[in-house]
Amino acid sequence: MLLSHGGEPLPATESVARWTVEQVLSLAPDDASRKAGNKLATAGHWSGTGFDGSGAVWGLCKGSGSKPYQTVVDTTGPAYTCSCPSRKFPCKHALGLLLLRASGDGSVPQGEPADWAAQWLTARRGRAEAKQAKQEAAASGEAAPGPADNAAARKRAERRAERVTAGALELEQRLTDLLRGGLATADRTGYALWEETAARMVDAQAPGLAGRVRELGAIPGSGPGWPVRLLEECGLLHLLDTAWLGRERLPDPLAATVRTRVGLPMSAEGPPVRDRWLVLAQYDTPDGRLTTRRIWLYGRESGRTALLLSFGAMGRTPELALPVGVTIDAELTPYPGGGLRADLGRQFAPPAAPPGTPVPDTPPPGGSTAAALAAYGEALRGDPWLDVWPVTLRDVIPVPSEGGWQLTDAEGASALPLSSAALSRPGLWKLVALSGGGPVTVFGELGHRGFDPFAAWDTGGTGGGDGSGSRAGDGSGAGSRSRSAEVTDGAVRLI
Repeated sequence: MLLSHGGEPLPATESVARWTVEQVLSLAPDDASRKAGNKLATAGHWSGTGFDGSGAVWGLCKGSGSKPYQTVVDTTGPAYTCSCPSRKFPCKHALGLLLLRASGDGSVPQGEPADWAAQWLTARRGRAEAKQAKQEAAASGEAAPGPADNAAARKRAERRAERVTAGALELEQRLTDLLRGGLATADRTGYALWEETAARMVDAQAPGLAGRVRELGAIPGSGPGWPVRLLEECGLLHLLDTAWLGRERLPDPLAATVRTRVGLPMSAEGPPVRDRWLVLAQYDTPDGRLTTRRIWLYGRESGRTALLLSFGAMGRTPELALPVGVTIDAELTPYPGGGLRADLGRQFAPPAAPPGTPVPDTPPPGGSTAAALAAYGEALRGDPWLDVWPVTLRDVIPVPSEGGWQLTDAEGASALPLSSAALSRPGLWKLVALSGGGPVTVFGELGHRGFDPFAAWDTGGTGGGDGSGSRAGDGSGAGSRSRSAEVTDGAVRLI
């Protein structure tokens, strides 16, 4: 059975650029796929390979059975299909084929797609055209829902809101009982009571509350100082409960944020923003039930930072994947509220790396560690439940500190500690090697647990900006250079 992942294919007016090895590896859903893809990146595993100017790459890979696996990649999506039984996107065969193409050794010649590859490409592009026509009809009002549809949707929303309100009231009583009994004794009740409370929130159709309850249940007995951490999280959960119960009195952006945090589905509905979006980072977060993929983008013209989210059910990787370092000319539609989440809409050109890749390119504008902290604090005013905020640090130096590492401003005025997650990854040593004791520009997420770096540029100590990670700046980056062999769009990928 063919398994496929779809994005929006694009009619290419010119030959689509070949991706670099690092960009291909950034698409791998996990380390195991990355290693397996590398093993398949030799011509001996493949036959019938080819590529064309529209961005299609295809080939037959030897497998354990008598029939080779049919693998096709449309790099304008990107999108993948393979006849292997893997539930990962992209699978190891797609990665191996793209790595073989990235080598540029002639193993993947240019030509016309094989019949089996052309069939999938034609069907995929036909679906995209139909989807585009449907979107245009909806935008023009031709497919607007009737009054009966609106009334039914309103009733469903009201019923769900009533259930969420009942769940929030029940949760408030649970928190009251917890405080009355004393936080220091919370570890005696065990996790079962928390899981039962979380299940009640699921019944109330408030998955956001359920997730926070489960996090709460993992805190008691988790190490020194756990009662303080439990009190902090209880306070945030109580704030969310009361915000939901009084949502009619909140400003519209904050009310939208509260609905999102509680777990109500929201749709991207803001005005689309077209820009040349640089893919800064991509990483997955599994929680046992769902895998969430986060993709950070930076708009070259608008100076905006945006977050794309994609989800995969248990045992499946999320579908949306963009090579780190490429730039896409596309529209993003923002979600309501004060966050940065957006949906990827129409693409006007294939994802492109700079000509003559790899080439150092200008990073997003950044600022000092103090400016980054100020930006994070400002973001918390609009969303008190925010865990992290994207920032770009300019002219910082990684230095060891007691029990870890920190990024210090070049003049030594202030510093940010690296998170424990960053300390456990090999990206830390890439960052240290790139710096060599000198200033670098680093993009990542700043939260209450510290700073998590995702990409770094050796900018030679130039630049400025406000450190917000989401505002326009000059982004001059003049004199950019790199000491690392693993360069993507001028950046060293750290995750």
